[in-house]
Amino acid sequence: MKHFRKQASRPKKSSLIIGRMNVLEAIRSGQYLDRIYIQQNLHGDVIEEIRQQAFLHQIPVNKVPVEKLNGFNIENHEGCVALIAKVQYQDLQQVISHVVDSGKSPLVLILDGITDVRNVGGIARTAHCCGVHAIVIPDKGVGALNEEAILTSAGALEKIAVCRVNSLMKAVDELHLNGIKVFASEMTAAKDIATVDFTEPCAIVMGSEEKGVHPALMKICDEKIMIPMANNFESLNVSVATGMILYEVMRQRLK
Repeated sequence: MKHFRKQASRPKKSSLIIGRMNVLEAIRSGQYLDRIYIQQNLHGDVIEEIRQQAFLHQIPVNKVPVEKLNGFNIENHEGCVALIAKVQYQDLQQVISHVVDSGKSPLVLILDGITDVRNVGGIARTAHCCGVHAIVIPDKGVGALNEEAILTSAGALEKIAVCRVNSLMKAVDELHLNGIKVFASEMTAAKDIATVDFTEPCAIVMGSEEKGVHPALMKICDEKIMIPMANNFESLNVSVATGMILYEVMRQRLK
């Protein structure tokens, strides 16, 4: 059966900052931005300043064709548009330190290549209910945390800590430095989730339904885990699979 991807909805004009100087001032003022779109092959002092400020504030910059910017149905974009963040991103180390200082065992969820915002929202909703302390996402290759994602999450994305990083590999290294064991979900893994001790500080990596966890990321994880199934089938929906794993984690931690 052929799968058709739902076309991404156009962001509302109220969620956009339009024009070079407006974007630069927004960064300087500390406004939270989800990402910045700059027209390909565009240069100039203001554009270079935007790139530098975006790097300092860890805001992703996407080089896009002019058609992408025109697709926002706006005028006078000057080759530069920023998307206002709907959630406030937090520093991973600060979240871990806060959890440890409160006497709890850290539980972190890492999303690798999950682009469907409805899945991201559904996962966040389950994660919040199951006691996840932080969701880690890459700055590229993940569904935008827009109005649809927040609506699907029933507001959970505004309550749970979301940490955006420029490298999931570095994020795993940081987790390891904090004594947090990292498990990667893999349907062909030998280890059943029921046999894993999730009461210890741990992180769960969930990959996309199409590609799974990236091989390089999988390689640096501590163990691969799988969900047992009664029937041999291609795979579970990633949001459902995440819920099943997190329920097992919560069940162990509530005993």
